[in-house]
Amino acid sequence: MLPAFIMLGFVAFHPPAKSDPVRAAVQAAIPVLVAGAAGHTEKRSCFACHNQAYPALALSVARQHGFEVSAKFSAAQAEHITDFLATNKKLFLEGKGTGGQAATAAYALFTLEQAGHAPDETTAAVAGYLLQFEPSRSYWRMTSNRPPTESSDFTTTYVAMRALRTYGAKEDGEAIGKRVAAARAWLVRTPGKETEDRVFRLLGLAEVGAGEKEVAAAAWELLKTQQPDGGWAQLDGGESDVYATGSALYALHHAGGLKVDAAAYKAGTAYLLRAQLPDGTWKVKSRSKPFQPYYESGFPHEKDQFISISASGWATAALAAAVPGEPRP
Repeated sequence: MLPAFIMLGFVAFHPPAKSDPVRAAVQAAIPVLVAGAAGHTEKRSCFACHNQAYPALALSVARQHGFEVSAKFSAAQAEHITDFLATNKKLFLEGKGTGGQAATAAYALFTLEQAGHAPDETTAAVAGYLLQFEPSRSYWRMTSNRPPTESSDFTTTYVAMRALRTYGAKEDGEAIGKRVAAARAWLVRTPGKETEDRVFRLLGLAEVGAGEKEVAAAAWELLKTQQPDGGWAQLDGGESDVYATGSALYALHHAGGLKVDAAAYKAGTAYLLRAQLPDGTWKVKSRSKPFQPYYESGFPHEKDQFISISASGWATAALAAAVPGEPRP
């Protein structure tokens, strides 16, 4: 087997030209991501992973790479989420949580982190709930089944660990350390079965500071499933789609060390550019069974809008990373 740094494309970074269509693709996506996230807050009082977490991640990466993102918008998103969490603070303190359980709680804190929200009493209550959630397990279980965003224990485990790192109380440091250590051991020994698993297993291993060989092996498990068209499929043997491709590129770059000018990354970005629609969005067909009342959030694609805005968030984050310039903190 080739050394990890060769397999994963550890080569010098050469900024793309200013006219690079990648920049234009990100610029076109930002307004519709903002509209979809803002539309959700206007229609619903709850927090939504699909309409808030993934747009927030994309906009955070875009901001780091020089794109203008409204501070007022980010503050409004944070206010909406903290209002939701504060309304349910008693449930978190009692260990009951809300619908979606650990996934909702962790994703809400993850989204607040992207918006730059400082720790407070409410975030401490939610972090405390995550710390106490099913403590006999060595990972955080996904209690929903809405693939791909809410189907993998690897997903919940990653966002829970990140939430505890960002918002966990200092006095809980020892308990958090034990939980994260158990999760680390679980991540090391447990293989992923599909792309969502592999993406968040890689992110999780990087989050806990796993060894270089462990991270490189997880990255290779994800990288080798890239398809001839440059994309990734949600399920092995399926067709490439934007959700799987954007998430794979994000994880490989941010956690696996894959350079944006590596052949695999370039092939993935080319796939995303081909798939982008004239309105700046990407469409992915849902494979989840709907159970919530339908509503228009302001993002296109009707009954496929939730998976499509998630996919568009991943795609934007992956493309923004390839825009020239040193990332800002």
